[in-house]
Amino acid sequence: MIKAMRSGLWTCSRCLNQVPRVQQQQLPKQRWFSAVSGTARSSDESVQAVQAVPADHSTADPKHDDALLRQILDSPPASRGLFQPLFQSVNTRNVGLFRNKYLTSPEGFLTFADITISRASRLVVKITGASTTVEYKNLVKDLDRLSDLLCRVLDMTDFVRITHPDTKIQKAASVAWSKAYMYMNQLNTSTTLSDQLDKALGNPVVVASWNEEEQTVARLLQQDFKKSAIHLPKDYRDAFVDVAQNISELGAEFVDCMEPEKHYVELPSSKFHGIDPLMAHKMVRHGILRLPTLAPEATVALRRVHDEDTRQALYYATRTASKRSIDTLEHMLKLRSRLASLSGYESYGHMALHDKMMAKTPESVRQFLQALSKHNSSFVEAELADLIEEKRQRLSLSSDTTLQPWDKDYYMECIRTAMRSKQKTNDYLAAYFSLGTVMQGLSRLFNRLYGIRLVPRETLPGETWHPEVKRLDVVSDTDGHVAVLYCDLFYRDGKSPNPAHFTVRCSREISTDEIQETWEQNGQEGLPIFETPLEAANDGMDISQQSGSPKQLPTIALLCDFHQAHDQRDQPALLDYYQVETLFHEMGHAIHSVLARTSLHHVAGTRCATDFAELPSTLMEHFCADPSVLALFARHYKTDEPLPYHMVAQKVEVSDRFEASDRENQIILAMLDQQYHSPIVREKDFDSTKIYLALQREFGKLPPDPPGTRWQGFFGHLFGYGSTYYSYLFDQVLSERVWRVVFSAGQNGAALNRENGERLKENLLKWGGSRDPWRCLSDTLQDERLIDGDEKAMRLVGSWGIKDDLRS
Repeated sequence: MIKAMRSGLWTCSRCLNQVPRVQQQQLPKQRWFSAVSGTARSSDESVQAVQAVPADHSTADPKHDDALLRQILDSPPASRGLFQPLFQSVNTRNVGLFRNKYLTSPEGFLTFADITISRASRLVVKITGASTTVEYKNLVKDLDRLSDLLCRVLDMTDFVRITHPDTKIQKAASVAWSKAYMYMNQLNTSTTLSDQLDKALGNPVVVASWNEEEQTVARLLQQDFKKSAIHLPKDYRDAFVDVAQNISELGAEFVDCMEPEKHYVELPSSKFHGIDPLMAHKMVRHGILRLPTLAPEATVALRRVHDEDTRQALYYATRTASKRSIDTLEHMLKLRSRLASLSGYESYGHMALHDKMMAKTPESVRQFLQALSKHNSSFVEAELADLIEEKRQRLSLSSDTTLQPWDKDYYMECIRTAMRSKQKTNDYLAAYFSLGTVMQGLSRLFNRLYGIRLVPRETLPGETWHPEVKRLDVVSDTDGHVAVLYCDLFYRDGKSPNPAHFTVRCSREISTDEIQETWEQNGQEGLPIFETPLEAANDGMDISQQSGSPKQLPTIALLCDFHQAHDQRDQPALLDYYQVETLFHEMGHAIHSVLARTSLHHVAGTRCATDFAELPSTLMEHFCADPSVLALFARHYKTDEPLPYHMVAQKVEVSDRFEASDRENQIILAMLDQQYHSPIVREKDFDSTKIYLALQREFGKLPPDPPGTRWQGFFGHLFGYGSTYYSYLFDQVLSERVWRVVFSAGQNGAALNRENGERLKENLLKWGGSRDPWRCLSDTLQDERLIDGDEKAMRLVGSWGIKDDLRS
């Protein structure tokens, strides 16, 4: 089945809200498109066009590029536009968003959709008409091109319609998206594509002619067709579509309309001693403080309010969802179980894990989570003992003191506050992390590890969706220009506040036939005029011919919401440590897209197993805390003094003080996600609250929620994840292992060793989704125990834990 996967990446707990809800999951969308960004600037139509020739960086000076990178990104608000003359061009014609020549106006989005659907229709005729061995040998590439054609429209327009500030462009993008999506659904109602794929897979001569990448894509497509129930009788297929649509609507309702049973906590203001008086003052009327249950202030109050009775009232209110939210959740879960039954699966968990996940089965996930829980338990017990002792000393209680659920966050904050007070240094880390120096550091790190660097490149009229967007070309020492990165890093009104990485266009080899086909249409009425056949084949966007055959370059957008002090107009944007870590994390996604330049779009970059996708980004967080990496760039923006590393070490120590307790909660939520998508949902007495409380009691060391609460009604990720919530924990363990085994935990400069970087790139990063991730891991870690990727391997990974001592 032609599948439009969730736009962008699987969203981890760090990137969780970076993508608006409509992108998180829209059944019955399928696997055929990835992620996006951008739109066109309507502007001057004079002078000449720009040819989509490969960028020439052969004469570039790496030292100059390095200095210019910092200079541009550190420019203060008052002079941010002054660097444009550095990139003056004789070209003043609107080149289109991302240099896509169709996207020069709102109407261009509709033209782009129409011409794409026309090309896709001709390709469908070719695929369905295949009958010879030679034609079947080309089937996978043809299906992959069909995937790429749809992605070109759906990914781009999906981003534009929900992010662009121009309402005319938003509306045009929405119409274009709907056109392409309706066409995709028409293909999904027909069995002809899946029948042709089955015939190709049933021919040993055809299969033997495919390389590893083509065979992987063929298997993935076949599984997609199976999961979509397309082989079933029409009545079942119709039912599948109806149920999937209902799930989509219920999921949206669950996420958008979740509500607490009690909307406010109202108590005398004297009961809230400990919180910021200015914050409290805004909510006090006639001596009563009225605190909204789901407001951020309620979370702060649970950490700061001294009165235990007040914390207890807050805890019950913030942990008790309304009956309506619970009913919506349970209805959605039952419908998911029904969807799985229609597709012939034992449960929704079996259906979701079958082919897109390293785990493969719910039992494997259970083995991983239970092993991780066991490894983590001793650390939680130690943290719990510290919390109990803190409570006992503060309240002068006896040795048999117990910790209540509403005590946990409060005494954690007490201990962290004491730790901060002992750190006598001026914790102004941000002074050492200007945005320009951090991006400069990332470029230097990537150059050390992989031989690639970030090079500033001019943006032409219409190329970006906002004047502050900067273009960076990713340049390899050996392969030249390998990717394009658009950076939209500053806060502005109306922009999503969440950091995000989007793959606008994936790597893919462009065939001679499609180059000829698109060139024959060049200059037809209403269509752009392209200068070369290759430019026409890639809509005017960037290409590469370094490998001998032309490829469309990975095109990536990186979004953040960094603030800049407008009252200090000569000061660059300064990032706190968490923001630096976030930027490293998002660039980990980007580097995966850059290095995994596969020949087929369907497995390019981050189009890999969902529980594998966060490994490169989570691994980057280790580099962010490494002293040798920080020494590459972290210097005071005024004095140029190097960063005193102990400031970072202290920051990390405070942040990680109760990481085992936080992890226990994530493990239980991952277990809950598995239970909610297991066969027990079909039981008449299914009760989501009982299941959650039982899991807390069985696997938790910390005090469980008391009876009467039902927090699962706030667990919005159940919609977007659907039995895959364990993935971020899984990749945390894997990234810890890779950091210690491949990079020796940064010891003796191992974090900057080119040999180690090549080991990671050649064995893991460059494959995207084209190779079994268990094989990638086994080769990277040189651990044959992983090669089968079975329940035993999952249990082994769980046993490593996050605090890996390398002895297991």
